Amino acid sequence: MEEGRNLLFESGGKLPPLKYSLPMATQHLVAMIVGCVTPAIIISSAAGLSSQMQIILIQSSLVCAAASTLLQLFGITRLCGARLPVIMGVSFAYLATMQGIASTSGIAEIFGAQIIGGAIAIIIGIFAKQLRKLFPPLITGTVVFTIGLSLYPTAISYMAGGSGNASFGSWQNWLISIFTLIVVTLLNHFGKGMLKLASILLGIAAGYILSVFFGMVDLSAVKEAGLFSVPKIAPFGIRFEFSSALAFSLLFAINAVQAIGDMSATTIGGLGREPDGDELRGGIIGFGASNILSALFGGLPNATYSQNVGIVSSTKVVNRKVMAITALMLLAAGLVPKFSALLTTIPQCVLGGATVSVFASIAMTGMKLVAMQPMSYRNTSIVGLSAALGMGVSMVSESLAQFPEWVSLVFASSPVVISAIVAIILNIILPKENQNHPEG
Repeated sequence: MEEGRNLLFESGGKLPPLKYSLPMATQHLVAMIVGCVTPAIIISSAAGLSSQMQIILIQSSLVCAAASTLLQLFGITRLCGARLPVIMGVSFAYLATMQGIASTSGIAEIFGAQIIGGAIAIIIGIFAKQLRKLFPPLITGTVVFTIGLSLYPTAISYMAGGSGNASFGSWQNWLISIFTLIVVTLLNHFGKGMLKLASILLGIAAGYILSVFFGMVDLSAVKEAGLFSVPKIAPFGIRFEFSSALAFSLLFAINAVQAIGDMSATTIGGLGREPDGDELRGGIIGFGASNILSALFGGLPNATYSQNVGIVSSTKVVNRKVMAITALMLLAAGLVPKFSALLTTIPQCVLGGATVSVFASIAMTGMKLVAMQPMSYRNTSIVGLSAALGMGVSMVSESLAQFPEWVSLVFASSPVVISAIVAIILNIILPKENQNHPEG
């Protein structure tokens, strides 16, 4: 019995008995599945997709997340895949930019930009060591902080019922969203074990049940959905456009560096060592390649999931075959249209109440990275100016109305692009010897 349990702590070992491996795999699934499907629901709403196409987008994103995870776990040759215990899923980092693209240009442009971004990530993977110097924790922290801030309006809009909804801003929407948020917060701070880990999932379940009593749930799409469906190639089309590709290229560069951080945290926390060069290179190349594959099958951009990194670090369970069970459960969920259809019935106010805490944690993760650096005059200037310009321009998007349309799409649809560019440039040009410059 002890030998079977010990297999949990061997990265390349045999599959532990299911009584040990299944609970751990389920724990990983519970921690990430809400984050994996929520961007698909939000983007399908922004793009005005029909309920049938919304189901397909959720399906494709789940299946592609499963395939991306398996690629990272086991790799294809030493060049593609980290061969580390990491979980991949749809990333919120691209959400604000995708909303801008979907609402103005259509969802096909997202997948074209995703292919270009994946190619950029592959190039970064090849030169990972050299390019990593451009993205120290101060820069990645600033960008992640801005990503979190940029998602707050989406959460608030959803808490109020979702823009365009006839009941937008009603007391019923706010009651249900705040109730959902309270459940998530209580479980996060007072729950233990799976209750804490599944706080978002349980919060959504509680809010969903309450919304049933207000007549907000329509299950007709579930009845009409099939039992089994395989993703098709380019179900939404693929269209390439310069401004979208430029925005995604920068986002993929940032996320590639974020993936290096996640892989390092996984090996340090779970295996007690730094990742080697082959693991980092293979992980970033695998990140890029899996996103190109996802785009071809209509799956939204994916990235390493930090919450699953946290599980690995806290439990020390690093057996990759355990994570493979998680990926297979994701795959099974994606192949069943009825499951995806059920997810589309979740009222937007419930999603808003659950995701506002997720977006807050993203912003605070960025702040933690920033706080790791000395809060000198130089560093506070970089963080402050980058966030101010990024958020300011995106909130007053008409300030770029006199520029060509592509400029507005790249720089005004999401604050992340401006913040990243400004942070990188300032980090290069501001002299480090001025770090002790007095403020004020």
